[in-house]
Amino acid sequence: MASASNYLEEAILNYFFRNQSVAQPTQIYLALYINDPTDADTGTEVSGGAYARQQVTFGAPTQTGDKGVIANNQKVEFPIASTDWGQISHWGIRTAQTGGNLLCKGSFSRVENVLSGNRFTIETGNIQVTME
Repeated sequence: MASASNYLEEAILNYFFRNQSVAQPTQIYLALYINDPTDADTGTEVSGGAYARQQVTFGAPTQTGDKGVIANNQKVEFPIASTDWGQISHWGIRTAQTGGNLLCKGSFSRVENVLSGNRFTIETGNIQVTME
């Protein structure tokens, strides 16, 4: 389950209720975290050891009960770690490959310790963003 960042919440409200334009990113990226990135974007993202955010794409929304749901429509593979990345517990969707804004965040169903020589992979459909 994902939750919207403060940035995304304000962008949606400004766009729909205040008629203000919002810059739409041309690509979005999946980031890995060793703790909760928080709605305010204060978490600790993995760094070093060949880590790089990876582009992520999503399929069309579907309605599940009273929720709109999108899921990644392709496998996401991160580079092979050249040093230990640590205990990966959370993910975030960001507007840029470096820097940018956090759109939403979530936690993995289990913590994964990524060691040097390992590749972190997320299968198709395992990153889901819902709206109620």
